[in-house]
Amino acid sequence: MSMALSRRASLKTIAAAAAFPAAAHAASTGAATPAIKLVVLDVGGTIIQDHGEVPKAMQSALGHGSVPASLAEINDWRGASKREMVRHFVELRTKVDAKRAALIDSIYADFSAQVNEAYAKVQPIAGAENAIRAMKKSGLLVATTTGFDRQTLDLIFGRLGWHDDFVATVASDEVADGRPAPFMLFHAMESARVQNVMEVVAVGDTPLDLQAGNNAGMRGVIGVYSGAATEQRLRQEHHTHILPSVAELPELLHSQF
Repeated sequence: MSMALSRRASLKTIAAAAAFPAAAHAASTGAATPAIKLVVLDVGGTIIQDHGEVPKAMQSALGHGSVPASLAEINDWRGASKREMVRHFVELRTKVDAKRAALIDSIYADFSAQVNEAYAKVQPIAGAENAIRAMKKSGLLVATTTGFDRQTLDLIFGRLGWHDDFVATVASDEVADGRPAPFMLFHAMESARVQNVMEVVAVGDTPLDLQAGNNAGMRGVIGVYSGAATEQRLRQEHHTHILPSVAELPELLHSQF
């Protein structure tokens, strides 16, 4: 039997290992807490402005495919893989038949086209670019994860001129499962060559972002209420810190980590 592991298998192995909280393990063994090396940022609502374009586009595309879904239902999936979101509602609202796969593809293509048009003049969250520069200047590695696919992510970052700003950019179609699975975070760690979850902070604006950070056992799990979720909703999830936006992140990292 081959001893080699596929990328998917290796990510799932890491996820199983992370089920043991890293901080508790370090405390129980008396190990010194390492310095933070990597900050992993969500994209929509965390570093780019979110005016509800995604749920509106999703509802519209689903409607065009005769798959009804309310904005409240869609908002529960904010932060998830967008293709997985489409699949969820198609499977929930249609009968099992041979046409399902084609319907999912059609709705997803419609959604992607609407989002790409809506983000034609995408703007960063106020203070995000300065925060990213400050973190990099301090010696931190900065990566991103997103529920968008690679094509949409590249279009967004191309419009903002961000392609060279991150040590890794991970899209939801590059892992086995999107949030709340921790795989995108582990993929970012892999790309950045960071081996210890105690050296990583995850930041996002949705409950699923925080759930993914917790599932990964990240040292820091930080919510920002600059996007999809309110401060009150984010505080219902396990977290280390909640901030108004990433603009406050460099100071928090300096003072608390």
